[in-house]
Amino acid sequence: MVYPPVSPHRGRFDDNPFEKFRIQRSDRGAGGILAGPDSGGFRARKRYAKTKLIRLVLIAIAAFGVLWLLWNRRDGVPATTEGKKEAPLEVPKAIIPDRKPDPLPPAKPTKPSDPDDRVQWGKEKATLVMLVRNRELKDALQSMKQIEDRFNRDYQYPWTFLNDEPFTEEFIYWTSKRASGKTEYGLIPKAQWTVPDHIDTTRLQNTLKEMTAKQVIYGDSVPYRHMCRYNSGFFWRHELLDKYNFYWRVEPGIGFYCDQEYDPFTFMRENKKKYSFVVSLPEYRSTIETLWSTTLEFVKLNPQYLAKNNSLGFIVDNDKGLQGDYNNCHFWSNFEIGDLSFWRSEAYTKYFEFLDQKGGFYYERWGDAPVHSIAAALFLDNSELHWFSDIGYKHNPFARCPFDTDAVDHARCVCPFEESENFDDDGYSCMPKWWKFKGIDKTGK
Repeated sequence: MVYPPVSPHRGRFDDNPFEKFRIQRSDRGAGGILAGPDSGGFRARKRYAKTKLIRLVLIAIAAFGVLWLLWNRRDGVPATTEGKKEAPLEVPKAIIPDRKPDPLPPAKPTKPSDPDDRVQWGKEKATLVMLVRNRELKDALQSMKQIEDRFNRDYQYPWTFLNDEPFTEEFIYWTSKRASGKTEYGLIPKAQWTVPDHIDTTRLQNTLKEMTAKQVIYGDSVPYRHMCRYNSGFFWRHELLDKYNFYWRVEPGIGFYCDQEYDPFTFMRENKKKYSFVVSLPEYRSTIETLWSTTLEFVKLNPQYLAKNNSLGFIVDNDKGLQGDYNNCHFWSNFEIGDLSFWRSEAYTKYFEFLDQKGGFYYERWGDAPVHSIAAALFLDNSELHWFSDIGYKHNPFARCPFDTDAVDHARCVCPFEESENFDDDGYSCMPKWWKFKGIDKTGK
């Protein structure tokens, strides 16, 4: 005989059949303490079916997760949270898709494929020029980044790089990446970067020894003399510059502290400027002892080249003109923006050739800065010279910056020195002479 299960409530309501029925329904019915899959009632069967469905869904999700994990582990071994690699899973080859491995990066950098497709936004036939060696790549990139961030990314003017040795693939790759515009790389002809035939090499060697003994800066360096001669008379003749009207000389390792809010090339053209600068200081007299007397000799032979409204008042003190002595002040040519037509002119070309035949680039150590400056002061109208008072610039060891409100608020100048350290106000600077000569203040007004 099979006895029915005993209710835990038995004995409490034996005398009340209706209460007994209610308790049994509660114990065995939907949600009762004895309810189960076999317990009676529609609600119990419905709840059990829902639970079973949930279990099936969870199992399906887990299976999908396992398959996804196997798929993503097919190409390698993922690292654990402790940084250790797990052993690869034994996955049947049949389920591993046939996929080629990712290509390795090239062993040597190659030039970006699209520099020739870059479109110039600036309106002028102009270029940024850098005379640079392969070993100066880091300093070159530093200069380029500042010029690009502060100016050229809005204009995309081309860069022209010149070197007396072929540029390396590495140099071409990184400078092409840094430039926003096109890049070109020129090799300097050997004849323009060597001691010319008319130079007495014995006299040159004696000069090197004498200047070394006197500790004249770069006095013992022949390559430095090559550079000064090249910048004085040849850079503008390079075939890569033939298509341009203006250039901006950029040196490796400079500082450029302000946003250039307008196109200086367009400014030069619209205002009929031929030569511009940022810093002015005196040259070492021991390097140019006969430069002025040689210049006077040229002017005497070629008086037609002397501009009527020249700038002799800046390079000769006390208004003595050609009767006075050169005060050594020059425009620091490591920054210059110029009209190439001036260097291409008959006056300047003949002036350089006259100087070159005299041999002072090697017998002394004539620099391109005083040569450029004297020529600009003598052969150009003083209205054709321009000082960029709104440019913050550094070339070791000197730096200058505008500190007026416009420069700080609009050009976003960030100058890493105090106004009291501005080279414009240094006793060694020639800027006070320029301000006086032009009748302007230290802000250029």
